[in-house]
Amino acid sequence: MNSTTAKQALPATASVVIIGGGIMGCSTAYHLAKRGVKDVVLLERKQLTCGTTWHSAAQVRQLRSTRNLTQLIKDSVALYGGLEAETGQSTGWVQTGSLSIATNPDRLIHIRRQAALARLYDVPVQELSAAEVKDFWPLAHTDDVIGAIYSPSDGRVNPSDLCAALVKSARTMGVQVFEDTPVTGFTKAGAQITGVDTAYGHIACESAVICGGLWSGEVAGLAGVTIPIQACEHFYLLTKPVEGITGRLPTLSDHDGHLYIRDDVGGLLVGCFEPMGKAIRLEDLPKDFAFDLLGEDWDHFEPMMLTGLHRIPALETAEVRMLLNGPESFTPDGSFLLGPAPEVDGLYLGCGMNSVGVATGGGAGKALAAWIAEGEAPMDLDEVHPARFHPSEAQLDAILARAPEVLGEHYAIAYPGREHKTARNLHRTATHDALVRAGARFGQRFGWERPLYFDPMNSVDQSLTFGKPGWFDVVGEECRAAHEAVALFEQSSFGKIEVKGPDAEAFLQRVCANNMSRAPGRAIYTAMLNNKGGIESDLTALRNSSDDYLLMPSTNRIRRDLAWLRRARRADEDLTFTDVTGDLSILGVMGPKSRELLHSLSAADLSDAAFPFFSHKTVSIAGIDVRAVRLSYVGELGWELIVPNCAATALFDALMQAGSRHGVRPAGAYAQTALRIEKQFLAIGHDIGPDTTPLDAGLGFALKLDDGPDFTGRSALLAQRQAGPKTRLVTVIPQEKNIWPIGHEPLLCDGRYIGQVTSAAFGYRIQRPVALAYVPSEFAREGRKLQIDIAGSFHPATLSLQAAFDPEGHRMKFGAPTVVSRLG
Repeated sequence: MNSTTAKQALPATASVVIIGGGIMGCSTAYHLAKRGVKDVVLLERKQLTCGTTWHSAAQVRQLRSTRNLTQLIKDSVALYGGLEAETGQSTGWVQTGSLSIATNPDRLIHIRRQAALARLYDVPVQELSAAEVKDFWPLAHTDDVIGAIYSPSDGRVNPSDLCAALVKSARTMGVQVFEDTPVTGFTKAGAQITGVDTAYGHIACESAVICGGLWSGEVAGLAGVTIPIQACEHFYLLTKPVEGITGRLPTLSDHDGHLYIRDDVGGLLVGCFEPMGKAIRLEDLPKDFAFDLLGEDWDHFEPMMLTGLHRIPALETAEVRMLLNGPESFTPDGSFLLGPAPEVDGLYLGCGMNSVGVATGGGAGKALAAWIAEGEAPMDLDEVHPARFHPSEAQLDAILARAPEVLGEHYAIAYPGREHKTARNLHRTATHDALVRAGARFGQRFGWERPLYFDPMNSVDQSLTFGKPGWFDVVGEECRAAHEAVALFEQSSFGKIEVKGPDAEAFLQRVCANNMSRAPGRAIYTAMLNNKGGIESDLTALRNSSDDYLLMPSTNRIRRDLAWLRRARRADEDLTFTDVTGDLSILGVMGPKSRELLHSLSAADLSDAAFPFFSHKTVSIAGIDVRAVRLSYVGELGWELIVPNCAATALFDALMQAGSRHGVRPAGAYAQTALRIEKQFLAIGHDIGPDTTPLDAGLGFALKLDDGPDFTGRSALLAQRQAGPKTRLVTVIPQEKNIWPIGHEPLLCDGRYIGQVTSAAFGYRIQRPVALAYVPSEFAREGRKLQIDIAGSFHPATLSLQAAFDPEGHRMKFGAPTVVSRLG
């Protein structure tokens, strides 16, 4: 590839230093150069592509769970299809298509849901019968196939040739490439990267990018950054030529059998993501590991071989060329790491690719290059942002346990409510034992165990399903308690960030979209925006005094928001940020009888006049000093109670004991989700994010657009208001009660795809399913008839511009006892 050797002199300076010469490093270098970024240097510890990239099976399947992740792979396809013409270097790109088969009803629902998204995202798809599958794959056994989806525009590529083409073009644009150049450290000025140390010298730089594959965690550690990445063994079988294979066949995805199968030089390539993988410790690999493989393990592969023989009977007589066993890196949630490291400025990550590196690499490198050059993500990439993990999730014992499970779920059916079994109990709330006694069933978020629902009689069927869930009735009772009596929510995993100092107000006025200059004792709902007006975070802020705020962001936003705040702070501003999430507990007391319950334990005046909506004060409840906040995320009268952890269990027990006279019931995240969707209350990462503005989302009431100091994103919002938002958040109410939308379903109007559900649940107060979605503004008309596409089945629905339940908020603001439902 004409790369420079390590013994040649390194440049003294560079704008960007990229560490790692696999697909992510080569793609990022290429796209930085395409953007005109000068003085880019690419360093590789051994030879280009020598880690994971060279042995990738290199399937390029476009469809992913979101529009933007799908777009990354569409960008890869566009790049790979045109790179040979640009460079004269073959990439091996062939558009063979891919074929996903189903052998059970739930898998058929799964692939039909994927096909529905493909149509929305403009990815060509076609549903096939079992007989038609045989036409595409004559060697396949199809008697047990009940359906299939064909994607004709998918393909495959030769990974080494692809990287050679990227590097060839990058070099012509000024990128310098150095092989045999291991990185030994970083230099920093405070939190800012200033340079990269190598075995052959130092390079001063403005930014560094870690694309080191298996070794990315080790390299990141040199900069003081811990990332959750773990290598696992990954297998595929190669055979010699097999009779009946002629030409190029579409990749056959038999995910019920944990397999992917394609032709390879006239033979077969049979790869697997077995139900439980095998983790590899880096210290067990040779120090000079490059273009190497791990030992064949036929005992481990044997169950997959049997499913392969079932699907392709010709395998029985095929001559084996080799059982390839190469390492691949995985993260705790199965999505890769792309974007800035939260604690170090100027350090970016493009790693942990979870076996989609070649498929995603072209588009991911393009997005990462834009992020580096512009300082902001080019689109909403929350699902792959490195700050989405708690540092505890990167602990060696946790990631060693989780990575093999994640590998095994690579082809799992995407049921709603799936939770990981490994690496649990990393963080427990102070009330955890009390929640267990109350029958809590837990999920994990940002390392925290949080109750999803309560099953004190152990009666819930926990089987995963696309239909009516086993927990339906118990969650209904939790919602009934919130609506008719009192529900007690454990909310301690929400973030808690103290912002203190003489410049706290001025700083928050600049980084927050709402007016933060409120009197002490007020609660403020606000967003923090990027320069395009997109929502990077939404949070509730409590003003405690003139120089003291407590910010409460969503659970998995804590690291990201701390980094956002720190990077926005000016050198001359006198203030501090402290994460106190682990020190304080929050209990939500919600429902029309919540005031009665609290009055039975407190002498404080909790009337509307003395304790108005969106205010807070310290009161004594059951003899415990509590910071009580009058607000509600479920649309009923309520308070959030903030206490030190040492008092949390005593407060929980007191509320439960006294609440027995008021119908109190502990409630979990599923009930909270159903209640907030009925109220058109939004959740970051679902309904709002960096691609949506407050004006898109109907949050104009929380903006200081016409008065107050300037803030990040204001000019973009003013321009959007002048032009009018192109999209609008709406409520969608299916006409049928016995359907089960779960989120991401496409919406149609008059046969045209126009939008997508962001959140969905069964609305117990309105007794039917309810969803939130964005549609183009021209379609946002009250009462407009829509269709919701659930796995290819179209169901009538009605659009509403307001909340499905109590749109005026009377019950929440005034505790009105009467049901105020738009549906009656």
